[in-house]
Amino acid sequence: FTEMGSSALLAVVIAGALLSITAFHLDSKDDEKLLCTCENNKGTCENGTCRGDICFYTWVQGFEERGCFSNTNYREQCFTSFSRFFVYCCRQNQCNAFATPPPQIKINRPDLWITVALLLLIVTASVCGLVLYMRFRRAHCTLKNAQDHDVTMLKVPNGDDPTYGDIFDEFCTSGSGTGLPYLVQRTMARQISLVECVGKGRYGEVWRGTWMGESVAVKIFSSRDEQSWFRETEIYNTVQLRHDNILGFIASDMTSKNSSTQLWLVTHFHELGSLYDFLQYSSLTPESCLKMCLSVACGLVHLHTEIVSSQEKPAIAHRDLKSRNILVKRNGQCCIADLGLAVIHSQSHDYLDVGNNPRVGTKRYMAPEVLDETIRTDVFESYKQTDIWALGLVFWEITRRTIVNGIVEEYRPPFFDLVPLDPSFEEMKKVVCVDQQRPSLHNRLHSHPILSAISKIMRECWYQIPQARLTALRVRKTLSKLDHDSDFSIEKLKQDI
Repeated sequence: FTEMGSSALLAVVIAGALLSITAFHLDSKDDEKLLCTCENNKGTCENGTCRGDICFYTWVQGFEERGCFSNTNYREQCFTSFSRFFVYCCRQNQCNAFATPPPQIKINRPDLWITVALLLLIVTASVCGLVLYMRFRRAHCTLKNAQDHDVTMLKVPNGDDPTYGDIFDEFCTSGSGTGLPYLVQRTMARQISLVECVGKGRYGEVWRGTWMGESVAVKIFSSRDEQSWFRETEIYNTVQLRHDNILGFIASDMTSKNSSTQLWLVTHFHELGSLYDFLQYSSLTPESCLKMCLSVACGLVHLHTEIVSSQEKPAIAHRDLKSRNILVKRNGQCCIADLGLAVIHSQSHDYLDVGNNPRVGTKRYMAPEVLDETIRTDVFESYKQTDIWALGLVFWEITRRTIVNGIVEEYRPPFFDLVPLDPSFEEMKKVVCVDQQRPSLHNRLHSHPILSAISKIMRECWYQIPQARLTALRVRKTLSKLDHDSDFSIEKLKQDI
């Protein structure tokens, strides 16, 4: 029994010794771990420290963490790299206590704001500079045009095709072109004060407004004609349209007035109003009639012509040419307005854009092929030929108000003696297609060479077969020659005297 007791005691002593050695070894192992500064929300910190194989410091978009981890994930943790992230690993006690990110990583965000601020400053300065420049140009134009009250002094462009260089003199001509940047357009539109309503119609209203002391025209579209506003805005902002005989475009804006949205189109203002209004109270000499007709033809040629160059322009058919959509300038010329129904065609880029406007043209000015619905809507030339028909009717309106041998007729719209004031589609179709009637030409027109030549042009614009009609270019060239011959005769007469 004594021997058994001695053996048991020896076993207990040996087990205790082994446990002590193990505990000592573990304690020494723990003492080998690094003591690291610990600052994070992961629950691994004890009194601001932790123990591990590696101490670390991280900076992620301004958020800092300190702590420790084992060798297991050393490569993944210490060699990760991406934008706005910094990690620092070390193997000494509390070596991560004072670690900080490199200075260049901290300035990424401020750099972005500095760049944005500089860009905004440059844009603001550019807009202010442009406004000041335009103000100066308008003041210069006002002085230059102060002597321009005599309508017989200025000539319509003569002979050659219009030139397309030096076209950005926006505020000194009646031309227009690819629109100003939208930011500038919106800024300008919000500075306009409406002064008086100068016209109303189914399309909406036209107001005279003032911008920086200058008069501008503001066309406010009715809600049912918003597609015309979209179309005109699209064309003016994408197509090179600056020309003396196209209404000058300034800006387009969608603005809120009295809790409702208004669609504005801001253009140059012409105090003489539309050709329709002008002919009500004004009569013309044969020479001024010729210059007026020639200016309309010049505008239509520019619309119909495709220009392939650095300032390329597609061909455009107006589709609603009439005296109400033509404005009279102080120099006796005209400019074409209202492109809400325009059709765009580019042969070089092979496309035909007819738009999606549900509105149709004015029935009184519709060509036979439109009235009997035989027009080829997939062929651009068809639309140009309908413009020529309407051009002949506009010339007829102008010649009625031209004095020859002391005789002048009252203003009347085309077909006034054949259809009522607001004719229906069927009434116009019967007169133009079935009866093939044309506006009558007064005998006095044949007694003057200019009016006789214009009468011949009119008849050739009114052929029943569209392909037989003149082109806008042929009309313009014929009228240009008449204008040249007229000037030559006047000069010869002065020399004889």
